[in-house]
Amino acid sequence: MEYGPIIDKKRSRLEELESFMSNPNFFDDAKKAGELMREHRSLQKLVKDWDAYSKTRTELAENREMAKGNDELAEMAAAEIPVLEKQEAALETSIQMSILPPDPLEGRDVIMEIRAGTGGDEAAIFAGDLYRMYNRYAENRGWKVEPMEGSTSDAGGYKEVVFKVSGEDVYRTMRFESGVHRVQRVPATEAQGRIHTSAATVAVLPEAQEIDLELNMNEIRIEVSRSSGAGGQGVNTTDSAVQVMHMPTGMIVRCQDGRSQIKNKEKALTILRSRMLEKKQQEEASKYSAHRKALIGGGGREEKIRTYNYPQNRVTDHRIEVNLYNLDSFVEGNIDGIVEKLVFSDLHERLLEAGLG
Repeated sequence: MEYGPIIDKKRSRLEELESFMSNPNFFDDAKKAGELMREHRSLQKLVKDWDAYSKTRTELAENREMAKGNDELAEMAAAEIPVLEKQEAALETSIQMSILPPDPLEGRDVIMEIRAGTGGDEAAIFAGDLYRMYNRYAENRGWKVEPMEGSTSDAGGYKEVVFKVSGEDVYRTMRFESGVHRVQRVPATEAQGRIHTSAATVAVLPEAQEIDLELNMNEIRIEVSRSSGAGGQGVNTTDSAVQVMHMPTGMIVRCQDGRSQIKNKEKALTILRSRMLEKKQQEEASKYSAHRKALIGGGGREEKIRTYNYPQNRVTDHRIEVNLYNLDSFVEGNIDGIVEKLVFSDLHERLLEAGLG
């Protein structure tokens, strides 16, 4: 497609923003200033990518012309063509992502919830494996992981674990991890070597802000109690565990991870607000095109999205029909091979819907 007219408008907007930002009163409204600065960074990147894309296309055309000869220069030009083609494709994808109307939630941090599903002790162990996998991935990306709540299993792993992931573009990257993850392997407790199938559910919730939805504290019931379980000295000496219930919906969140009642209350309200935003999102997801929902799913917790097959060292994503035979590396946090394909598939569908594909 022809990007020129779109880029011209974006370049004009960039100049307009730079004029705003030079105003001495620019930071008087901190919230608005933050929003404009984020837009400015995005437009700067788009213009930089566009200039590089234009230069690459020119060099590619020149190399293709030179490659028609029979001398050493033609051989050198031909050798550079695949590299330039790869650069052109990567820059075009980046430009397309910048042109698309932004999802207001894409830049959010996330609350992730992993719960053991069918499979008893093995499901809890698998839930722990997923938690470790996402921790490793976050570490690779330079993101921060903050545990919020967890319930361990006697056999190891977690019945449930809730944690926050903070960093750049976390929700845009992780949003497609929501759903049912299935594992096929021989459990450590299996004496006869039989392969068992177990499952765990993952929910990726964009961290909700007060501007997204306002909690009416008259509809919230808060109860405190003493924390239970292992935790060292002092864990049972104060009423630090907090249970928050949203009475209209019946949603309940319990936090006892920290020793501070105030911090546990803040965490519980954060999780509750994010779960309520997820519910709102699910209602809006029904408006998506049928094709897009079929491709990447609606992000529901009930959708089976991925299988981890240990005997074959295979991981399969059922939404985009991708099989990778590097499960041993995948569960160590090297999940970009599927994550990037999911992001690209979503980008492709959004471009089609916006008439840009």
